[in-house]
This record gives sequence, C-alpha cells and structure tokens, in this order.
Amino acid sequence: MARTPVYIICSPRPFVGKTLIARLLTEFLALQRGDVAAFDVNLKEPSLLDYLPRLTETANVDDTFGKMALMDRLIMEDGVAKVVDLGFHAFDEFFKMSEEIGYLKEAARRQVSPQILFVADTDRGSLRGYDMLQAQIPPRALVTVANDYALRGELPEVYARGRVLPIDALPTFLKTYIDRLNFSFTGYLRTEKDSSTELHQWIRKNYFSFRDLELVRQR
Repeated sequence: MARTPVYIICSPRPFVGKTLIARLLTEFLALQRGDVAAFDVNLKEPSLLDYLPRLTETANVDDTFGKMALMDRLIMEDGVAKVVDLGFHAFDEFFKMSEEIGYLKEAARRQVSPQILFVADTDRGSLRGYDMLQAQIPPRALVTVANDYALRGELPEVYARGRVLPIDALPTFLKTYIDRLNFSFTGYLRTEKDSSTELHQWIRKNYFSFRDLELVRQR
C-alpha cells in the first residue's frame, strides 16, 4: 500500500520563508498528485490560506479541540498528500503534542509518511529547535531547508550533517512578483513560453527537488 505523505514545514523563527516553501510544495503536490490538503497554522497575514484558499484550511494548536482536529487529519491514511504551514508561535507546542501522543509511531502503523521540513536559520533558537527535532524525529524523516534568502549562504555545519534541501534566493524584483496573492507557480510554468527566464528555471529546479524528496520518501 502506498503511504500517505504528510509534509510539516516549520521553524521557531519568523521571516525565514516558511510560507513560501509551503506554497511551492502545495502547488507541486497538486500538480503531481491531483489532490492535496494544506493546513495553515499562522498568526499573521498574508499566510498560506490567502495564497491558496481552495486547497487550504486554517488549523490551530492552541486548545485540545484544535490539536485533536489537526492530528486526526494528519493521521488519515486516505492517500491525499498533506502540507502543514506551522507558524513559529506553534513550533514548540506542536512537537510537544506530537511526542506525547506518539504521532510518528501511529503514523507508521497507519501507512502515513510524515516528513519534517525545518527551515534553517543561524540564531540560537533555531539551533535549539533543530536539536529538539533530531532527538524526536528519525533522520530519514527530517529535512533541513536551506533557504538562501534567509541564510545568505551561511548554513551552520550542524544542519549539513543531515538531509538538506537548498532553495536559491531570487532577486528582490522577482520576490515581489511572486509575493502577489494571485500568483501561481504552476500557472506561471504553464503560461510563460520562455523556459529560459530566471523565474521559470527557479520554479522548475524547486519542483525537481520536491520530486526527489517524494522519491526518497517512497523508498
């Protein structure tokens, strides 16, 4: 039986490009699989729900009902890929809850395949958060996202020892362009005839990286 993928994009820090990664991955999975369910656990706008309202619903981990409602969806072996854009404010609480209820063991029992995509930064809080995840998450399920826009080429050695997914920085004018709420990465690939443009190449490179991530997950 094929495992149901669950991708949790997270960081204990704001402004590291987490929602951008979640947007890219959600659109890729929708293109690849035809169906995806995304969950927005954020405080500020614009958030994933603003960019992809047809594919995204809000979720929270602030109370018991919200926690259980989210985890019920993330444990379903329904074949529908899940993406969680986990706000920095919910980082500690989510993974505390995950460990307390034995989410990873239950996921394995139910043919659900979680992947934790940790968006790296160089501050102490991020390094402590990564240490916590290393103690809780099997190396195969933990991926460091090296977003060059936030890191500026400075990926600490501790991250490089595990699986790393690099994301190149875009020039500011292109970053402003893709930050529009009505912008679609897949839509751009379909409508832009010139495949040599920097943005076209950037999207394709990231989609290929996500494809490779899916292939590793399926092994």
